[in-house]
Amino acid sequence: MEILTMGVEEEFVLVDRATRAPVNRAPEVIRRAGRELGEQVQAEFFNAQVEVCTRATASRRELRDELTWLRATVGAAARDLRCRPIACGTPVLPPEEPLTVTDTERYRLMARRFASLVTRADGVARDDGLVCGCHVHVGTLDRERALALAQHMRPWLPVLQALAGNSPYAGRRDTGYQSWRAVEHARWPTVGPTPVLDEPQYLAHVARLVSEGTLLDNRMVYWHARPSEHVPTLEIRVADANADLDTVVLLAILVRGLAATLLARVDASVPPPRIPGPTLLRAHRLAAAQGLAGMGLDPVDGLERPAVALLDALLVLARPGLDATGDTDWAYAQWRRIRADGGGAARQRAVFRRHGRFGAVVDALAAATTES
Repeated sequence: MEILTMGVEEEFVLVDRATRAPVNRAPEVIRRAGRELGEQVQAEFFNAQVEVCTRATASRRELRDELTWLRATVGAAARDLRCRPIACGTPVLPPEEPLTVTDTERYRLMARRFASLVTRADGVARDDGLVCGCHVHVGTLDRERALALAQHMRPWLPVLQALAGNSPYAGRRDTGYQSWRAVEHARWPTVGPTPVLDEPQYLAHVARLVSEGTLLDNRMVYWHARPSEHVPTLEIRVADANADLDTVVLLAILVRGLAATLLARVDASVPPPRIPGPTLLRAHRLAAAQGLAGMGLDPVDGLERPAVALLDALLVLARPGLDATGDTDWAYAQWRRIRADGGGAARQRAVFRRHGRFGAVVDALAAATTES
């Protein structure tokens, strides 16, 4: 079986150490962290966000070690500036100062072109516009194979989304969701399941979206699974940022294991399952609302089943890929742990029940993000 490489992009929100609210200190944090990390630390849309990017690797242990190093280095740079990086899909507390957009030509243009998504009527940045995701790349794949693999993977992506739900709180309120980030992020154009397209259709479709002004450029294709435009990978974009590092590593090896298993079907010219668009959208809505705690839609027959049972089924499907890389036992051990505690959203709510303060939730997330 083909051994695929994997890589992870993590987005963090920077919060003040005293107020625990988002703060616009990313440019200096990135400058300081960049002395060690170089281009592996980058700006995101808002100046209250930082992104880190791993190198491609075929090793689960190397991936975990690199994520630990990236998080610790950003944490140290942030500490010097009286703030902390938080891995969470949405900020638990609202900002106490207006959010500002990162000062690059592209982000300024995005802010103007999509002003209704970014700013309120008074011109101040929307507090609910700040979301942080965790994106997994698998490769090496050319665009044609990546698109074909995306068609096979897309029925299973709501299951991975349920695993990674980590944004129950937003702006000092309980949203009732496991992943409120999924709701907020869906306001942007093209966020959703990957359309069924071959490579010529993909190129024509994206070119049309850009020419019509729906997208700024081809980097704004925000499908749940998309061929990357800067590295030869398929990028999976359904997960919240998670403070628990082993959840992130589990997500990465499940994506890689599932991709390896399904890529064998692609190469054997097995047609992908034809899941109706409304069914896929409903599956993602259920994953965002209920996460691991509720129901999901079976990727095979479309019937409602417990989300934990669907994760069990995903592990069975991904097992040939996991076996090929020696990750099976570790994956099952992590899944048993997460199944017992309920995952990121459940952990946040447990902290709030114990302490009754949103600040305590922020502190717990901060500790988990940089002390793995």
